[in-house]
Amino acid sequence: MVVQRQIHLGAVPYGTGGPGSHTLWLDPEIPVDASVDIDWYAGVAALAERGKFDLLFIVDSQFITPYSPPHYLNRLEPLTLLSALAGRTERIGLVGTATTSFNSPFNLVRRFGSLDLISRGRAGWNVVTTGDAGTAGNYGLDDHYDYDTRYGRAQEYVELARALWDSYEDDAFVRDRETGVFLDRAKQHVLDHEGQYFKVRGPLNLVRSAQGHPVVFQAGDSDQGRDLGASVGEGIFTHAPDIPAGQAFYDDIKGRARDRFGRNPDHLVIMPGIKVVVGDTDEEAREIEAFNNDRDHTFAAALAEFGRPFGWHDFTQYDLDAPFPAETLELGRRSFYTQAKAITDRAVDNGWTLRQTVEATRYFRKSEFVGSATTVADKLVEWWEARACDGFNIGVDHPSNFQRVVDEVIPILQERGVYRADYDATTLRGHLGLPVPVNRHTAARAGAGVPV
Repeated sequence: MVVQRQIHLGAVPYGTGGPGSHTLWLDPEIPVDASVDIDWYAGVAALAERGKFDLLFIVDSQFITPYSPPHYLNRLEPLTLLSALAGRTERIGLVGTATTSFNSPFNLVRRFGSLDLISRGRAGWNVVTTGDAGTAGNYGLDDHYDYDTRYGRAQEYVELARALWDSYEDDAFVRDRETGVFLDRAKQHVLDHEGQYFKVRGPLNLVRSAQGHPVVFQAGDSDQGRDLGASVGEGIFTHAPDIPAGQAFYDDIKGRARDRFGRNPDHLVIMPGIKVVVGDTDEEAREIEAFNNDRDHTFAAALAEFGRPFGWHDFTQYDLDAPFPAETLELGRRSFYTQAKAITDRAVDNGWTLRQTVEATRYFRKSEFVGSATTVADKLVEWWEARACDGFNIGVDHPSNFQRVVDEVIPILQERGVYRADYDATTLRGHLGLPVPVNRHTAARAGAGVPV
């Protein structure tokens, strides 16, 4: 049976305001403690679920400075939050960020497996290697891992995680009260993993969920990050300024998956993050966009957060009208280096001062997804039909705006037949059209001709 391709949507709540929206919390519709308010998150999740979104995505980091965005300064830990939301939602997928650089594999794999069972197969893991270099200091390290080490660890970590999730074959627990047999011990498997970075015996003391494993997402844009996503990612979070850039990324990742790693490229769902603004008319929406950008991201806020890609270097100490200090690029070597280099190259090529460089990050590039509900729907379909993506992660900023996305844009997509009218699956894999992974031990037994 051929499954009709449909647009996938994720909702990304930023509470009191993330990067680029330092003063979002001034909106009276947002509780001033939204980032630690479970009722606020539950309200966002319920609205997204009413809009039949595939998933709710919780981003995370574990290092802050006084200049960090308000949402970063005080927010709930993703897996704890998502476990709470599992009991207050029914269908929407629940995806959280967790780092492979600063988590013990067995512990993190067990926590995600638990979320997957609690939610009955709706869990997803956004695999990150941590770009905030200062995080190392919170885990007893003097320096953050270099790029090659970070991505080498991540590759082994995900493979290890999947092996642990396969510790029990799906019918391992007999639970037969008449015979007194609880477990078929032949279907519990010790791992005995000893790799370059990790040593874990196993087995994991947790059965698989209805979707087999949590869905693995990845969001790196460096060459190593793209290889990691192409090799292990099932969902890819990214950013693209326009359709040609989206198509280039789409073709690159899916080509790597197919050609380098022998994967079915249809088993990777690519979802760029976008900003949507809905108005009664296109002109009104543009006015709202400009007003919100100026209100949510002042120059002072932009300067304060400017140092994040450079290892949170403090740029407030420099003369704003002197040439951009290009030597600071080296400070981003173990942080968000790809982003830091792009900023530095642009500043040097244009001969900008520090002030001009910061302004360039603050002056918003007009989003393509701004206008009336019809205009926004048209643009979403245009990107999707052009294979610039398989869907979108929509940032949840001003509540009234996200309400309009659900109430006005979603019905248009549904009428056009490119978006589900209702959920037709109960798991995140089902929403995304991804196959349930066969337990490796069951597959091996079948391959050897052993009854399963």
